[in-house]
Amino acid sequence: MNSPRKPAGKARGIRQTMSELHIWTGLLAGWLLYAMFLTGTVSYFRDELSAWMRPERQALFAQMSALVPAGPPSGTRVPLAPVGDMFGQAETRWGKGQVGRVTVNNPGDAAARVVMVRGEDGRVSVSPRYLVFDGTNGRLLQEQDAVGPAAETRGVLYALHLGRFGDTVLRWLYFLVSLAGTAMVGTGLVLWTVKRRAKLPDPGRPYFGFRLVERLNIAAIAGLSVAMAAFLWGNRLLPRGVPARADWEIHLFFIAWALAAAYTAARPPKRAWVELLWLACALLALLPVLNALVTPRGPWRSLAQGDWVYAGMDLTLWALAMLHAALAWRTARHKPRGSPRGEPARARAAARDAGEPAA
Repeated sequence: MNSPRKPAGKARGIRQTMSELHIWTGLLAGWLLYAMFLTGTVSYFRDELSAWMRPERQALFAQMSALVPAGPPSGTRVPLAPVGDMFGQAETRWGKGQVGRVTVNNPGDAAARVVMVRGEDGRVSVSPRYLVFDGTNGRLLQEQDAVGPAAETRGVLYALHLGRFGDTVLRWLYFLVSLAGTAMVGTGLVLWTVKRRAKLPDPGRPYFGFRLVERLNIAAIAGLSVAMAAFLWGNRLLPRGVPARADWEIHLFFIAWALAAAYTAARPPKRAWVELLWLACALLALLPVLNALVTPRGPWRSLAQGDWVYAGMDLTLWALAMLHAALAWRTARHKPRGSPRGEPARARAAARDAGEPAA
């Protein structure tokens, strides 16, 4: 009996690797991903849920917001009392380092109000907790240290989704689990096309539905990386005076994603995979350099100062760039299963161009 051909064996090995990656990421990260998706969905529809809970809607909104109305100024000039004393009172109640935001309304006026809002670190709920002080004498006027059941439920669900209550280790766990979920979805999409292509009568000339799904997979995986990098580039390059600047960052994300999808439709599948992965690699790798050029937060300065928040972000971007480079390199080298003998050269070339990203 003849031994199987080498290209076929290699294809099966790659497929098996991706299948195992898909299964294990789903098993290990699925439980936390389910919680993140569920709480994120509930939080996204918070306005609709609030409307459904009428007639207590207005009261619920007041409980869910830490925004205290400033009120009109009196017009009488009165010096502002020492804010540090009020800050100390808040820390006495909540603990050191628990004040997340300080807002001063109508400073220098008899109607001045100082609002101390508790931070979200260490709390398994993002329901607002705040203290309102008279800005002229530091007297405590209002305290919100508890909310109703509906607002507290929303606060807990949203906190579980964001994970801000955790320490650095737990936040890294959230991040790694999210990456595992991305790998689970991505490998599942690719495996679908790999297995379906092997069953086609002519793998080099798939039908329209298969080609559509294949292009959508490329746009959804490689194109999404390009779009996310474009979003971060927009955050650094858009002028500060641009109206609705934050909205334009989001617009850039979708514009880049749409362009990546259009590019995918115009290129052979394998070339689209490789080129978009290399583009994402370049955008991610150059982001820390751009950050150093337009801000005082270069990676070397952050490392020298021991600022691991910014340094960790830059190092993570470089790690993601290396991952995309590895995927692009492996995909470019990947040889799909050979075409049957006697097939025209044009069909064989089409089969070669239809290579999937390697695991």
